Amino acid sequence: MADHPVDEKLPPLKMATTGLQHVAAMYAGVVAPPLIVGAAIGLTATELTFLTGACLFTAGLATFLQTLGIWKIGARLPFVNGVTFAGVAPMTAIVASTEDKSDALPIIFGAVIVAGLIGFFAAPFFSKAIRFFPPVVTGTVITLIGISLLPVAFGWAQGSSPEADDFGSSTNLALAGITLVVVLLLRRFTRGFVKQIAVLLGLVAGTLIAIPFGVTDFGPVADASIVGFPTPFHFGAPQFQLAAILSMCVVMVVSMTESTADMLALGEIVDRPADEKTIAAGLRADTLGSALSPVFNGFMCSAFAQNIGLVAMTKIRSRFVVAAGGGFLVLMGLCPMAASLIAVVPRPVLGGAGVVLFGSVAASGIQTLVRASLDKDNNVLIVAVSLAVGIIPIAAPEFYHSFPENAKIILDSGISTGCLAAVLLNLVFNHIGGRGRDAEDVTHPMEAGTEITEATATRAPATP
Repeated sequence: MADHPVDEKLPPLKMATTGLQHVAAMYAGVVAPPLIVGAAIGLTATELTFLTGACLFTAGLATFLQTLGIWKIGARLPFVNGVTFAGVAPMTAIVASTEDKSDALPIIFGAVIVAGLIGFFAAPFFSKAIRFFPPVVTGTVITLIGISLLPVAFGWAQGSSPEADDFGSSTNLALAGITLVVVLLLRRFTRGFVKQIAVLLGLVAGTLIAIPFGVTDFGPVADASIVGFPTPFHFGAPQFQLAAILSMCVVMVVSMTESTADMLALGEIVDRPADEKTIAAGLRADTLGSALSPVFNGFMCSAFAQNIGLVAMTKIRSRFVVAAGGGFLVLMGLCPMAASLIAVVPRPVLGGAGVVLFGSVAASGIQTLVRASLDKDNNVLIVAVSLAVGIIPIAAPEFYHSFPENAKIILDSGISTGCLAAVLLNLVFNHIGGRGRDAEDVTHPMEAGTEITEATATRAPATP
């Protein structure tokens, strides 16, 4: 009996190039949190490079846990793990409230360790929510994942920083557009292996085209050392403060919610639906990876939704390909010069490729919704309201500005709020009180009701 495509082992060259493609897709997301937090603390350039390398190293270890797995740990799906961006706001808040900035990272690391361990033991209970994720819910959440990621791609397309003089310039947008066109042409007119690594080739082509425009910076390669190791607790032994621990526990709940949605999405894409057992194992890998990450000076780890789009687009479903990507991440953590090679890719070039990747996730969600019985108005209402709630942080970023900071950690995540709305609405409309009106096909909520004719309008009421 042939192996499922998820368990397929590809030839070494194909494994390496497609794995590197996953690294290229996620690199910017991994290095952004340490750069932001490190800048808030005031780390030197050397310390910042060390922190970034540590996050790459721990992302690779967490990816190994997810893809290869040990015991009951790991979803064993092509699932990439890395530093979650949901933790950036509370971590910078911890930095701001710490008088001695040298204590900031130890306090953050201590909070992440505790939150990770709590999440690890809570994973089996959290995974039981799978029964509340029918296609109408999973399709909505997958669509929201793609929609929520698209603004990231649009931001990359404009440039590296909103403060930069060339941010949003015609040059940057043109480079993003060229990269997008190259990827589309490769997908349309090539076959086989070349077609499958179209994103990687598009990134290479975009980077080369950017050189004459002065957008490609090779400085990180020249300044990087060849060998480096993330020494355990390099910034000091972990410290445990209750307020910091509580804030990171909230982030852990958000992270576990998003990871559950991502596993459901990936399971649909690779034709191996994620059941309760798979989700529990995947959440254990997430949380254990997060608990171990601070030992090597990394932050909380979670699923990377952008790589789901890469799986959907390339149709390469092997988990060993993603494990190869995890190997590259570990090597980059051990070799800063290798890590800097990915950093050479200009942000606008990443943005052009991101449009394809993230749009593919949204398209996968729409495909799932096709199976969600949208001829029933209850399901249409569930999708409509959940999408609206999930899009609030994108369409109106200041919508929750008056809420407490801890609440905004959840509310500012459209994926989490949209997922919660979809689950609750599905319970109300399709579970509580029986099947209700949805037992039969009913009219679309936007369709007119029964036409009121002159005869019905003037018909006299029946006499008792």
